[in-house]
Amino acid sequence: MNTARSGRPALTRPDGTPLRVLVVDDDPDLAEVLSGALRYEGWQIRTAGDGASALAAARELLPDAVVLDVMLPDTDGFAVLRALHTVKADVCVLFLTARDAVEDRIKGITAGGDDYVTKPFSLEEVVARLRGLLRRAGMARQLDEGPRLTVGDLVMDEEAREVTRGGELIELSPTEFELLRFLMRNPRRVLSKTQILDRVWSYDFGGRAHVVELYISYLRKKVDAGREPMIHTVRGAGYVIKPVTS
Repeated sequence: MNTARSGRPALTRPDGTPLRVLVVDDDPDLAEVLSGALRYEGWQIRTAGDGASALAAARELLPDAVVLDVMLPDTDGFAVLRALHTVKADVCVLFLTARDAVEDRIKGITAGGDDYVTKPFSLEEVVARLRGLLRRAGMARQLDEGPRLTVGDLVMDEEAREVTRGGELIELSPTEFELLRFLMRNPRRVLSKTQILDRVWSYDFGGRAHVVELYISYLRKKVDAGREPMIHTVRGAGYVIKPVTS
């Protein structure tokens, strides 16, 4: 199966070339983190810090999707969106903003945006939302369809968002699901708390390592309860998931 570096099935343009995504945010640290996560998918990424440079980059890149901050130093994302549609009418737009008012969400969708994520956010969520938008819009195809992750007798159906162990269904919260998915995409690999925070929680969640410990304990109660453990702590290093050896 062809996969991206992230471990997900590779998603490309219909002609097999890398998807093109433009990240527009005036926070350079956030733009860098987002760009890194998207490049990990094997996609071609450009960044811009304001509306004018975003439009200039869009004319060069002709992006398939844009991650667009609503609040920009020279204009707002809604104005940029209208201009983007004159450059490429079918571009998918995921709004990214600190605003969480219902009217802002409505305004974004009414303006022609396809989806809306409020800061702080999970990088995994942004990637998943973009993958879904691009596939629904017919701008992307998945190479060698294979949405299931398997580690031993633990199976995750990413599209159905179902997890089973030994055929028994395991009910997980959205955060538990994302944490388990990250572990299962990296079987036998020790993942540090920092890596887990960066991929599962908000980009600015640093310093709250205790939340990883808490959710690992939640997962253990559901995945390992009454069974041979699959989730292990590597003291001083992090956590690892691996199949049970007989």
